[in-house]
Amino acid sequence: MADPRGFLKVRQRETQPRRPVPVRIMDWKEVYEAQEKGVLKAQAGRCMDCGVPFCHQGCPLGNLIPEWNDLIWRGKGEEAMERLHATNNFPEFTGRLCPAPCEASCVLGINQPAVTIKQVEVSIVDQAFENGWVNPLPPARLSGKTVAVVGSGPAGLAVAQQLTRVGHTVAVYERDDKIGGLLRYGIPDFKMEKEHVDRRLEQMKAEGTRFRTGVAVGTDVTWEQLRRRYDAVVVATGATVPRDLPIPGRELEGVHFAMDYLVPANRVVAGETVENQINAAGKHVVILGGGDTGADCLGTAHRHQAASVTTLAIGKQPPAERAGHQPWPTFPTLFEVASAHEEGGERTYLASTVEFVGENGKLTGVKVAETEFVDGRRLPKAGTERIIPADLVLLSLGFTGPEPAGITEQVSAEFDGRGNVARDGYYMTNTEGIFAAGDAGRGQSLIVWAIAEGRACAAAVDKFLMGSTILPAPVAPTDRAMAVL
Repeated sequence: MADPRGFLKVRQRETQPRRPVPVRIMDWKEVYEAQEKGVLKAQAGRCMDCGVPFCHQGCPLGNLIPEWNDLIWRGKGEEAMERLHATNNFPEFTGRLCPAPCEASCVLGINQPAVTIKQVEVSIVDQAFENGWVNPLPPARLSGKTVAVVGSGPAGLAVAQQLTRVGHTVAVYERDDKIGGLLRYGIPDFKMEKEHVDRRLEQMKAEGTRFRTGVAVGTDVTWEQLRRRYDAVVVATGATVPRDLPIPGRELEGVHFAMDYLVPANRVVAGETVENQINAAGKHVVILGGGDTGADCLGTAHRHQAASVTTLAIGKQPPAERAGHQPWPTFPTLFEVASAHEEGGERTYLASTVEFVGENGKLTGVKVAETEFVDGRRLPKAGTERIIPADLVLLSLGFTGPEPAGITEQVSAEFDGRGNVARDGYYMTNTEGIFAAGDAGRGQSLIVWAIAEGRACAAAVDKFLMGSTILPAPVAPTDRAMAVL
C-alpha cells in the first residue's frame, strides 16, 4: 500500500496548519489552512502495508483507509474519492469533526506517530467537490415505498441518502428552519463552515430526497400520522436533553446550558437576527465540562471577546501519552489541545462545582473545591473551597438522551433504562415499522457512529420494506445481528 518504505523515509507526522490565533479569533471562518499537495502525498505514503489494517477496526464505518491512502500517494484523487464514499456518506463532516479513533488503531502508531488519516480523508473529499467529481446518484427506478426520517443530523441524513439511492421515496422532517441538526446550529463555523452542509444537501435533493423544515413531529404532526402515511418511520432526533447541575444558585441569571449559548451564536453568524442572545463580550466566563461542546463554547467566547474563560473538569487531567490500561489499538483518553484551547483560557481539573453565587438574582461567581475519593466516590474536599468570578456559566456536561416528543403516547414506542429509544438488533422499536438510529437509540456518541448507525439502519429498513437489501450495514457492538443482513 502506498510507498512501501514511506513510513521509514517520512517519520514526522504533519497535520493541517492552523491560521495564527490573533487572526482567526477575529472571524468565524475555519481555523485550518490548506495543506500542500506534496505534504499530503508524503503523509499518505506513510501508510504501511501492515497486512492487518487495524484502522478498519478502529473506524465504526470500516473505512477503506489503506486503499485511499495508496490512491492519493499515486495521484488518483477521483478514485480515492470513490473508495472513500463507498463506506462514508459524509467524509467532509467526519474529516472535520470526528476524533479519529482510526488513528488510535493505526499499526504505525505502535512506535511512531500515526498516519494522518483524518487529514487525508478531508482533503480527498474537498478536492472532489472542487473538481466536480461529487455527483448525484439517483435511483434507476422507484420502489413505491415511502419512508419518513425524523431529524436531519448525520444519522438521519445517512439513512435518507441510502434509502433514496435504492429507490424509496424519503422525506426528512426537521423542526428547525434549516436542515442539518447540530451540524447546522450546534457546531461553530470555525470548526466547520456551513457551505459543507449545503453542498451535500444539494446532492441529496438532486437524488430525490425531500426535506420538510419547521415541522415538530409530535406536535405539528403526530408520530401516529407519520406511521399511517409512510411505510416506515426512522427516529433520528439525536440526544438533545442536556444534563443539568442542580446545586445551590442554579436559578441565578447567567447560568445557561451550552446549547442555549451555541445555537443563537451560530444563527447570528449565519446572518440571522436573534433577540436576547447570550453574549460573552467583556464577561468572565466559566465552562463546566471539558469535552468537545465545552471547547466549542470556549472558541465562541474567544470570538465574542470575553474578558476571561475558565474551563472546569471534575476529573483529573488525562495523560499526554497512552496509558497502560488503554493499550494499542484501543481508543485512549488523552490530554487534547483543540484549536480553541490554543486561543487562550484556563483549564482546571479535579474541580468540583459546589455552588453558584450571586447578588440580586444575578451570577457573580462559582464556588469550587478540589475533589477527593471517598468510598469510591469523587467528592468535594473540605477546606479547599474558593470562588471564581463569573458573569456567565455554561453547562457543558453532556446529554442524557432524546426528547420524548410524545413518541410513547402516540405510537407506543418505548424507552430503555438509559433514556434512549429502545430497539432490537435490527434498529426497530417495539412498534413495527418504526426504527431508531444514531444518538436517539445509542445515546450521546461520535459523529462517525451516527453515520454508521444511519447506514446500518437504512439496510434494516430496506430489508423490512423489500424482504432483502443490497445496502451495506456496518456492525455496531450493540447491534451484532446486523451482520446477517
